Amino acid sequence: MLLSVCLAALAMPLSFTGPAVALSALREALGGGPLALNWVTNAFMLSFGATLMAAGALADLHGRRRVFLTGLGVVLASALAQACLGGQGAIVVFNLLRALQGLGAAAALAGGTAALAQVFDGTARMRAFSGVGTSFGVGLAFGPLLSGWLLGVAGWRGVVLCVAAVALAALVLGLRCMPESRNPKAQRLDRAGALLFTAALALLTWGVLQGPEAGWSSGAALLPLAGAALALAAFVAVERRVQQRTGQPMLDLSLFRYPRFVGVQLLAGAPAYAFVVLLVLLPVRFIGVEGMAPLQAGQLMFVLSLPMLFVPLLAGWLTRWVSAALLCLAGLLVCAAGLLWLGGCAPGTAFAQMAPPLLLIGLGIGLPWGLMDGLAVSVVPSERAGMATGIFSTVRVAGEGMALALVGAGLAALLAWRLSALAPQAPQAMQAVQSLHATGRAAQLLVTGNIAEAMALLPGLSAPAVLAAYGQAFGILLDVLAGITVLTALAVYGFLRAGAPTDTGTGTDMAHA
Repeated sequence: MLLSVCLAALAMPLSFTGPAVALSALREALGGGPLALNWVTNAFMLSFGATLMAAGALADLHGRRRVFLTGLGVVLASALAQACLGGQGAIVVFNLLRALQGLGAAAALAGGTAALAQVFDGTARMRAFSGVGTSFGVGLAFGPLLSGWLLGVAGWRGVVLCVAAVALAALVLGLRCMPESRNPKAQRLDRAGALLFTAALALLTWGVLQGPEAGWSSGAALLPLAGAALALAAFVAVERRVQQRTGQPMLDLSLFRYPRFVGVQLLAGAPAYAFVVLLVLLPVRFIGVEGMAPLQAGQLMFVLSLPMLFVPLLAGWLTRWVSAALLCLAGLLVCAAGLLWLGGCAPGTAFAQMAPPLLLIGLGIGLPWGLMDGLAVSVVPSERAGMATGIFSTVRVAGEGMALALVGAGLAALLAWRLSALAPQAPQAMQAVQSLHATGRAAQLLVTGNIAEAMALLPGLSAPAVLAAYGQAFGILLDVLAGITVLTALAVYGFLRAGAPTDTGTGTDMAHA
């Protein structure tokens, strides 16, 4: 049973790191502009994050095994359908299938982790969840390298079918070994809350992605953002009403009164800006912009993710002597230092100079990564495990999805600014470069790794000049991400040190955090 859930966890990082490595190949095979290509990753992350809480509630209500197996079946079917696509214009259907795959992944993760919480208890539960976290780390470490190899050997379809193979193995094991369990006190799904939460995330993501292309003051960006704010306000109102009427909302807002619970949620979102966005941005930079071979790019990504194989387990061992709060603080600060270091690496930097900051980032993020799942489970009773994993995973995955959208938009804005600054140095390109639309469009193309079309919009500008502008924009972005990581580290430390909600009966503190 544990192996089945670990395999399902392994499939999750493969599902979003693989397409990032294959993005240039997907563009050539299926077509699509910058907005459509951004949805290759965001469609999966959005549907995954937006439905995790609902999937957790459904697992408690209808059975964790049933939801787990159904989710794996959806992941498998959607991956097979993606591999069958071909021809220009098919990117839209591909993205829809990616969204469907995210729904299946949410069901598999919520059902599987909730089932584990019923079978294992105490120290055994911590070891089981550490195994799940390690499996996720294996996917992060080897996923880009494997995807790069598969891309060179079997093309983008090989990358997609790899996820299908792992999901099939997890499904077969789950059918044979996982017992059924459910929460006898669970009530029907809070449909209004689930729909409003999903709508809020979808509209927010849509607005953020539209901003760089249509303009932040345009209706295409402002209307979705306003709709997201209204949907979020309505969601909070609905959850408060459900709490008063049934006592079992999809999201128990009362838990946010407790500092340690807030700290755990901040910790869940921390890796999004410090680490996860790099899993998407760096392959696009290495392959699409710098022109690296997929396998070479995969090797660099392997250096970044390699610490995820052992540092999370090391973090659990260190909690015997060091508080979880201090370990999280130290890890995030180390990660921020790595981001600053990486920001100074211009395009074309040699492997030997690029590897150390990547390794430092992986080492730093591995410490809090190894503690997050255990801390999250410790704040609720086991019978509410579906909700616990749903809330924590939703914050983590929704944070990653929003981080990808925001960071992509930020990189596009920085690129447009740096490209515009090149105009006085290239008088023969003045007509093209003076156009804000041209520079904005070129920046969007560069963010998705399409340097050839970007250069066509910037006549008179040399490739080295454009690469230098890209490097400057990327460096500024990493500096900002490092600052966000430092602030998050301090906030997480403060909230985790504030004490545990012992009066709620939600469980035992982990490692005197």
